[in-house]
Amino acid sequence: MIKYVIKRLFASVVTIWIVITLTFFLMRFMPGGPFDGEKTLPPAIKANLEAKFGLDKPILEQYKIYLVNLTKGELGPSMKYEGRTVDWVISYSFPASAKLGVVAVTLSLVVGILLGIISALKQGKWPDSLCMLLATIGVTVPSFVIASLLIYVFAVKAKLLPATGFKDWRYYIMPSIALAGYSLAFITRLTRSRLLDVLRQDYIRTAKAKGLSRKTVIFKHALRNSLIPIVTYLGPLIAGVLTGSFVVEKIFAIPGLGREFVTSVNNRDYTTLLGVTIFYSTFLILCNFVVDILYVVIDPRIKLESTEA
Repeated sequence: MIKYVIKRLFASVVTIWIVITLTFFLMRFMPGGPFDGEKTLPPAIKANLEAKFGLDKPILEQYKIYLVNLTKGELGPSMKYEGRTVDWVISYSFPASAKLGVVAVTLSLVVGILLGIISALKQGKWPDSLCMLLATIGVTVPSFVIASLLIYVFAVKAKLLPATGFKDWRYYIMPSIALAGYSLAFITRLTRSRLLDVLRQDYIRTAKAKGLSRKTVIFKHALRNSLIPIVTYLGPLIAGVLTGSFVVEKIFAIPGLGREFVTSVNNRDYTTLLGVTIFYSTFLILCNFVVDILYVVIDPRIKLESTEA
């Protein structure tokens, strides 16, 4: 177990370093910069700004300085907004994305698994067709279309929910549904297909032959083994949703990390873009690591030693 954890930690550090390196050099090689815009700055002012942020130095020296500062926990100041640091941007915007993400992930898991179970147990009947229709719509319709329809129906026409903002629980409803649309549909289809496959296994027939109730067979034996693919999907799902959806946060004017990421790309704000990318990558790797541990909890037949081989 300790050997496995050490190997995973080393691989995680290397992965994060590769992400940092690629992002750093790709940003520097893109045409334009944080001080290029519609309004051209005088050359002297632009040179002073580049010197202030170290952009006048050779690119390898910039890279070295950034890595040194990163080891100290310093993500640097924003190159576009005076007085704002990248640490402040993340600490300010991530809570909003996390709150919305928790609601969306919970909705995806609870409703998705429930619809998948109903669809599998009622295979070929109208509940199965209805669940698959909803799942197909959720997979094929983009989140911005779902968000726009929700705003039109519930905010503009019915006037039941606020269209934008992020104050009380009413503001969570529409963004959470829009954000959970694809993942909910995917989990529904995944649960259905996996549960149907497990129900055909020999050990399920044996359990039925022993006289176990249908409820026990389904929930204690079949469903537990059906959750493994969902756990695999859970790692990147949590990381992606909790760190913010670019489109949904923009539509509903939610001050989250996704909106900050889009803004930093448009502004060519090198430090903010790189800091948010590092944060997201680290969060994603951590979630995948936790998922690997959960495999053993859900299915004791999976051993960490086999992963090490």
